Parts: sequence; structure tokens; C-alpha cells
Amino acid sequence: MAFDDDKLSDEKLDDKKNIVTEDKKKDDEYESVCFLCRRPESQTGKMIHLPNDICICPDCMQKTFDMVENSGFKTFDFMNPNSVLPNQKKPDGESQDEKQEQDGTGETDARKKNSDSQNQGSMPYISMINLADLQNMMPKPQKVKKKKPKDEQDKPALDIRSIPAPHKIKASLDEYIIGQEQAKKVVSVAVYNHYKRVATGTMDDIEIEKSNMLMIGPTGCGKTYLVRTLARLLDVPLAIADATSLTEAGYIGDDIESVVSKLLAAADNDVEKAERGIIFIDEIDKIAKKKNTTQRDVSGESVQQGLLRLLEGSDVEVPVGANSKNAMVPLTTVNTKNILFICGGAFPDLENIIKERLNKQSSIGFQADLKDKYDDDPTLLHKVTVEDIRHFGMIPEFIGRLPVIFTLDGLTEDMLVKILKEPKNAILKQYQKLLELDEVKLEFDDGALEAIARKALEKKTGARALRAIIEEFMLDIMYEIPKDDNIGRVTITQEYINHTGGPVIELRGNIPRIAEQA
Repeated sequence: MAFDDDKLSDEKLDDKKNIVTEDKKKDDEYESVCFLCRRPESQTGKMIHLPNDICICPDCMQKTFDMVENSGFKTFDFMNPNSVLPNQKKPDGESQDEKQEQDGTGETDARKKNSDSQNQGSMPYISMINLADLQNMMPKPQKVKKKKPKDEQDKPALDIRSIPAPHKIKASLDEYIIGQEQAKKVVSVAVYNHYKRVATGTMDDIEIEKSNMLMIGPTGCGKTYLVRTLARLLDVPLAIADATSLTEAGYIGDDIESVVSKLLAAADNDVEKAERGIIFIDEIDKIAKKKNTTQRDVSGESVQQGLLRLLEGSDVEVPVGANSKNAMVPLTTVNTKNILFICGGAFPDLENIIKERLNKQSSIGFQADLKDKYDDDPTLLHKVTVEDIRHFGMIPEFIGRLPVIFTLDGLTEDMLVKILKEPKNAILKQYQKLLELDEVKLEFDDGALEAIARKALEKKTGARALRAIIEEFMLDIMYEIPKDDNIGRVTITQEYINHTGGPVIELRGNIPRIAEQA
């Protein structure tokens, strides 16, 4: 038994050593950050390590000593707590024991005086700061991953042969997205060319420009879903930012660099991985130039001007783990040269601008176009030009850095029906999976799907309305089914959607019955 106990203890000791080794390897992948200025070790140089895992950079340490020297205290006084200031004198001919005997306090006062002298030393009424207590008061610091050596950076981060071809990218998108054929084709080609550019790097003198994209489409047509699906298929970090919260530097709101900080967080603070990611800026139409020029435009044209250097490619100093720069978070440098920017927006009044341009022809004569010719044109957004976007309020410099411009179609009734049942993660498949866990089969007849699509069109919020409508009708069903273990199948009918009947419920004995109208 003694042998077995020794063997078990040795195994536990080896496990602990392995855990410590793995933790040390993980820590070696990240840089140390200065406790005071929050800069990483790559910018400050070798850190000075103090107890309680506190790191101080040489600059902050030197500033601390300079501050102490300029205050009139000698640095040596910190190390000699029993030293006496020049203006303090000991009583002549009076020893510490004699004073204790005169006061009659004994050993207790002696300990107290010794403690006070150690706490104050040569600095009366000044107590030293415990860095361990200060560390507990501060938020948990973020870690910055170390950059690879230059020899490893010269190697291409991506392999050209591993990048999927455009037709393969589009085929993968077809499994999740219904319709939008032109948009999927444009995105597939642009992404393929962009990552070929990243993989080649600077192989020759020809430098390939970035293919940033601007997508225009009504709300609920799938702009954000398209980008999110694309990033998941390519397995690259993705950051989705909202342009409505961006403001000029110095004003309340998110800084422009916060979009890069979100991408860095999505890449687990790995700068090299973040520099190959995708940033999707939604609601880009909200930063158009304001018509009223009497007020300062802090969230319009100024934000477009700030985004120019990000879109073009530059070194940006961004906070790690926060949206704004402050003294509590470290800063790191990210190069946006190889980051793909995709901007999307609904541009609600853009149709009127296009109509105005198309109706500039004379409305008099037999060959004249009618003014209401384009009122019901579902493909009106496809006729958009750069001049229309500039007239909407986007500055020419901003549009010039988004060379790939394409539009998404508004959803029709047929597209909504397909969205309900055809994609891999369709809404109906999600509810069918939920009821399968209760051993109940859920079905929708074609009339019910068409009725749901018509109701979604009336809401004018695109595909987002489908989930809300189905949730409304499935509430009572999913509440009642767990009560009865005899239910085997539920069929949602058109009458139930139109509030003229109820769903068809079949028991496990194949005896169908129609539920009462909800």
C-alpha cells in the first residue's frame, strides 16, 4: 500500500508540474504590461518585476525616483526607516529606556514607537502605498500577445492554394443565404482577391490595392448576416461595429479606433491575426453630412474624415479590451493595411435621389418619361451611381476608398418562404428541433408559410419579422405540448395563421384532432 500511495503522490506532482508548465507557456505568449503607464513590453523595453505579479517599466520607475528626489527626500531614506530628518533632533542625554521609565508605559509604548518609526521613517505623516492593495482596486488587466520575430513575419500568413475559389465561396454562401445572387458573387470575388493580396504580400514591385466594399440594401435584407456567414466560412476574426455611436475625437461616444479594438478582441488580442480580419461597419449612412451647417457635425463628416486612414491602411494605436484610451488599459499598434473593411447601410432616401437624376429628361412631348415611372421599380437601387451616394452626404474621399459598391434586393414573398424552410439553419428547422426534444413532430403546410410571409411583408422590416410572427403563433403550442405526452405531431395550418382555425394535433395513436382556435 505504501508503494501505491507513493506512486499516486508522484503522479499528482507530475500533473501539477505539467499544469504549471502549460500556464507558463501561455504566459510566455503574452507581453508584460506596465502597471502604471499600461504600455506593453515591446514599446517600453525590459520590465522590472515586483512582488504580486506587478511589472514597472524603466521610464515609470525613473520618474518615480526623480519625483522623490525633487520632493526633498533622499532615496536612501526609504531604505533606512530609523533615519532622522535634519530638522528633527533627539533629546540630549535621554535614552529610549529612560523615557519609557519616566512615562511608565513599559514595553507597549516601545513597540508602538518602533512601529511608528518604521511606518514614518524620515517622512512624518506619510504612509507608504501597498502596491498589492492598489492592484486589487484596479480592473483585471488585458494581455497583449507577443509579435513573432521578423524572420517568421516574412513568411506569408496565408497560403494561396488554401484560399477557396470564388465559386466555392458562393456555393457555401448559397447554403445559408437565399437570393442576392449578384451580391454573393461580388463578395466572393472581392474577398478572394483581397486574401490573395494578403498572401502574396510584397512579392514584387506591383502592390495590389485593397478591395473595400460598400453594400446598399433595405433593412432586413441580410447585409449583416451575409458578412457574419462569410467570416465564419473563412475562419477569420470579424468585428461588427455600429457607425451611429462613432464621434469625433474629444466628444462623448466611441472613438474611431474602437472598431479596430473590437477586431483585436475578436482575435484574442493577437495583433497578427487581427491584421488579417474583417471589419463590418453597419449603419454607415448615419454618418452622412448633415444638411444643417450651423451646428458642429461631430458624428457626420468628421467621422468620415477619421475613417479615411483606417480604410487606406495605417498604423493605429488602439486600446486593448476597451473602446476608449485611458490610463487603465494597455495600448498596442495595429496596421490596417491588410484588414478588409465592409460598410453597409440602408440609405433610406437614396431612391428619391436616383429618381431625381433619372427624371431630369423633359416631361413634355410624346417621347417624355413619366415622373412616376420609377415609383414601383423594385430594382431602382441597382441604378445607383457614385454621384448619387455623394449627393446623399458621403464625401468623395470616403467613397473613393470603397471601390466595390453593390446593392442587395428587397425581399419578396417567395424569398421569405424560402428563407423559412431552405437554409441550413432555417427558422422552421430550429423550432422542429426544439419539439423533437419533446418527441413531437412539427410541420407547416404551404398555405401557412405563405400567410406568414405576407404578414412579414406588411411589417416592412425584412426577414427580422419572420421570427417575431412565428414566435407569436408558437407560444401557445410550445406551452401546451409538454403537458400531454400523447401528442405526436402538430401541423400549423393557414387557418391558424389567419385566426380562423387552429393547428392540427395528432396523437401517438394516429387519431387526428383539430385544436381549438387560439
